[in-house]
Amino acid sequence: MRPAVCFLLGCGALLAAGGGSPGEGAEAAGGRQYRVQHGACSYTFLLPEADGCRPAAAARAPDGVQRDAPADHDGSVRRLRLLESVMENNTQWLMKVLNQTTRLELQLLEHSLSTNKLERQISDQTNEITKLQEKNSFLEKRVLEMEDKHTLQLKSIKDEKDQLQVLVARQNSIIEELEKQLVTATVNNSVLQKQQHDLMETVHNLLTMISTPNSAKNTFIAKEEQISFKDCAEAFKSGLTTSGIYTLTVPNISQEKKAYCDMETGGGGWTIIQRREDGSVDFHRTWKEYKMGFGDPAGEYWLGNEFVSQLTNQKRYVLKIHLKDWEGNEAYSLYDHFSLASEEQKYRIYLKGLTGTAGKISSISQPGNDFSTKDADNDKCICKCSQMLTGGWWFDACGPSNLNGMYYPLRQNNNKFNGIKWYYWKGSGYSLKATTMMIRPADF
Repeated sequence: MRPAVCFLLGCGALLAAGGGSPGEGAEAAGGRQYRVQHGACSYTFLLPEADGCRPAAAARAPDGVQRDAPADHDGSVRRLRLLESVMENNTQWLMKVLNQTTRLELQLLEHSLSTNKLERQISDQTNEITKLQEKNSFLEKRVLEMEDKHTLQLKSIKDEKDQLQVLVARQNSIIEELEKQLVTATVNNSVLQKQQHDLMETVHNLLTMISTPNSAKNTFIAKEEQISFKDCAEAFKSGLTTSGIYTLTVPNISQEKKAYCDMETGGGGWTIIQRREDGSVDFHRTWKEYKMGFGDPAGEYWLGNEFVSQLTNQKRYVLKIHLKDWEGNEAYSLYDHFSLASEEQKYRIYLKGLTGTAGKISSISQPGNDFSTKDADNDKCICKCSQMLTGGWWFDACGPSNLNGMYYPLRQNNNKFNGIKWYYWKGSGYSLKATTMMIRPADF
């Protein structure tokens, strides 16, 4: 009996135990063929047959199958069937192996497709990264260019700043020199104005004595006899009804004051505490000068804050401010209640009850403000209003009025921020021709 010989033909390839084609192996073996077809693959098996068996007693084959005598035909059939069963089992096992192999091939194909897809994605991402790197390089180049440009601009700005600082320093020097020249010119102008005023006063007094001998006589009597009154209202009530210079005294003040009394306007009895008419007196004075008073009662003068404070704190006084412009117009503001605080309170002004023709709103800021001079800054501004606007006044934050500002003559009085101004009558840039501040008791 020959052993079983198996030929496998799969996917166009032949697998045989002895090599060659399936037909050749079958003919050489001289046995029967058993063919199995699976898809595109076929498998051929050679079944065993008896070949020169010795007539000996039955012996057990190495694989455990009982060898029968050649004459035992039924035993050969049984062995053949047993071998067919074994072959069938092997065929089924082979089919399972093929199915498993097919599944593995499919999985391998899917894996190959996934790998290709992943490779394409990696390639696409690599291209994107390359593009981003190129774009980043371009942006870095642009940033460097912009940094260079900005560096040049900053250098140019710094150079311009240095040039401007040099220019500002030069202009500051020029301004300081001009201020010195202006101060010198102002002093010279004040001296000339004073001389002019003295000359005009002399001529005026001569003309007054010639034209009004009785008035001159009354004024002379008041001066010579040194008649002293508390204020001009008291002098008026004593029978002295002629306007002129009178001697006034107030309790707590040992020094007598010379003041001009207006005995005609609005019934008379007015004590003049300030007068501007020709620019003959410099009103850009110190705190002490405004406290004690300065100027000439016959012309331009300031009576003195201390005297007015003492006077207006004894009883209620009214304040009348009379104004003239360069076009011949006149106006006034009348306050029903006026007083000045003490020096400790910076001569703060208190006003109530405004009437008159010089504006419905008070040009002296309300509520009352402290008095300021060029050497005593008591205003509510970070700047120094007295130095900027000149003169001593109740400036507030430089405020809408300053009757003690710079005196400007005709055709030079417009657009003057530091002139004699009363905002609610003529605006902030118009410098007035003449002003008078006068007080008298409210019960006069």
